[in-house]
Formats: sequence, C-alpha cells, structure tokens
Amino acid sequence: MMRKFAIAAAATCVALATAGATRAQTAPTAADIAAGRALSDRDCVACHRQKFGTPDAIYTRPDRKVASLAALRVQVARCNTELATQYFPDEEDQVTAYLNATHYRFAR
Repeated sequence: MMRKFAIAAAATCVALATAGATRAQTAPTAADIAAGRALSDRDCVACHRQKFGTPDAIYTRPDRKVASLAALRVQVARCNTELATQYFPDEEDQVTAYLNATHYRFAR
C-alpha cells in the first residue's frame, strides 16, 4: 500500500515539475511583472516585514537560499501554501517573474 502511494506521489511531483518547466519557457510580459508586484505587495510584504524588518531584506541577505529560477519558483509555491493565498499557477508565475525582474535576475 505504501509503495503504491509513494509511486503515485512521485508521479504527481514529476507532473508538477513538468508543468512548471512548460510555464518557465514563456518569457514574462510587463503585465505579468506588474501583476506579480500587486500580488507581492498585497500578500508577501507584511510577512517579510514581520520576519526581516523590511520587505526586501529577505532578497538581499547574504545567506539567501534561492540560487536559481527553479528554486525561486519552489519558494513562491511554498509561500503560497504557507500563507494560504490560494494563487493559481499563473499567479505564482507572475510573482516569480516580478521577484526575478526586481531582485534576482536569473537567466531564463
């Protein structure tokens, strides 16, 4: 029983990763970045301010853990889950595009 569950869970992870890779191939537009900023301002800033003093400190700290565009996507998805913001995948992409354009600048 556990083996079947593990196989199903692995298949789900592969499907999600593949869907993310498909979305990642499309370059974000200015509208995507603007929408991501609006979502970030609405949902992310208060938490970052509470934990780090200023909202942008999480992106500029010397020990930041996000080191690639893929890792940034994972972190945005994690925050979406933890904050229960209920973003759709395209909204996660918009937040990722905004953060990448303004703070990280990872190559696509």
